[in-house]
Amino acid sequence: MTLIKSISGIRGTIGGKTGDNLTPLDTVKFAAAYGTWLKTESGKDKIKVVVGRDARISGRMIQELTMNTLTGLGIDVIDLGLSTTPTVEVAVPMEKADGGIILTASHNPKQWNALKLLNSKGEFLDGEAGSRILEIAEKENFSFAEVDDLGSIESIEDYIDKHIDEVLKLKLVDAEKVSKAALKVAVDGVNSTGGIAIPALLKKMGVEVIELYCDPNGHFPHNPEPLKEHLQDICELVKKEKADFGIVVDPDVDRLAFIDENGEMFGEEYTLVACADYVLSKTPGNTVSNLSSSRALRDVTTKHNGEYFASAVGEVNVVKMMKEKNAVIGGEGNGGIIYPESHYGRDSLVGTALFLTYLAENGKKVSQLRKEYPSYYMSKNKIELTPDLDVDGILKAVEERHSKAEISTVDGVKIDFPENWVHLRKSNTEPIIRIYTEAKSQKEADELAQKMIREIKEIIA
Repeated sequence: MTLIKSISGIRGTIGGKTGDNLTPLDTVKFAAAYGTWLKTESGKDKIKVVVGRDARISGRMIQELTMNTLTGLGIDVIDLGLSTTPTVEVAVPMEKADGGIILTASHNPKQWNALKLLNSKGEFLDGEAGSRILEIAEKENFSFAEVDDLGSIESIEDYIDKHIDEVLKLKLVDAEKVSKAALKVAVDGVNSTGGIAIPALLKKMGVEVIELYCDPNGHFPHNPEPLKEHLQDICELVKKEKADFGIVVDPDVDRLAFIDENGEMFGEEYTLVACADYVLSKTPGNTVSNLSSSRALRDVTTKHNGEYFASAVGEVNVVKMMKEKNAVIGGEGNGGIIYPESHYGRDSLVGTALFLTYLAENGKKVSQLRKEYPSYYMSKNKIELTPDLDVDGILKAVEERHSKAEISTVDGVKIDFPENWVHLRKSNTEPIIRIYTEAKSQKEADELAQKMIREIKEIIA
């Protein structure tokens, strides 16, 4: 069982001993730390926090503990109930709230849950804020409100609908055009809140929907990470129903993957590429993804005369660079679309609406669209080290070996070769180096990874 404390929040497995798992006591402690930080940060006498959850079995329990801890601090709470990560992000500024908490462990299995923390803009906290909250939690220096000053809880049950309405207002989303295209789409909602949000969006855009695992009961029917090896059921359903394509989201609906009309993966990395291709064709500009995302986004950005930038891994880092570079779209290669015209957060509803409009406009099949983009293949590996080794020194030695190549040390070491790249990152929690490679064939990507593993072993020896 596990409890992981990080600057972006706290996540862990349900049950077990306090301090080792996400128990009720741990939930209360970290909710109190966030509320205490928020009260200090805002400087206001009365503050408001939006809280929503995915459909995990533990969600209701964790949400009640979180909300009642906040009211115990004198904070008013807006309870969205079953929601999505992007819906909570949108709700914070719409409700003029001072912060937000999303109760979700994203793509982790059902025994996990987490408190993901937002600022007053509905964006994830930066490292400084996250570190401060961890310090407050460690000291447990909380001051709760007296009886006349307790906070209140207001329930708003239709925020997914409000979110959908905001998506449909976007200039590059054309529901009328999509409706005329008469598309049929299969949706795998992994029995979480994507099963509520995505079909509702599609129906409002005039799309015929075939639902698979869209009952938000928290019993995930397969591994909830939207990877090819977990998605055989929807791939078969798309073919059986002769659907135009399939949509898959993770439990909190910030990762988006497509299945083409032949039941083949469009490629999670290419979700952002396709949406960026459409956005850049209408609003030329810059793009951002993290260092471990596909080179295909750079290629598409260059095609539209924009400039591509790579940030350190992590949504907060992508958002920071998007603001610095005034990017018109960005995100992460795991199917996370960040479209600033909507908000600075990964949003599968926005990605779906943009993709549908793009398809309706160009009239192509999803498989045809995929063939228009350069094909890259990734390999993800790791090398385990003994705790006594100097990981930073090893990465420095790799950097020196390849000093003539294009190198970034923003986050570990990324080496860009003419035809491929390798990204080496050390883990913050265990003695390993993660090795990501990308090339124009799977064989080449795998061989590059093994070559780097051999180099690291030579350096250690």
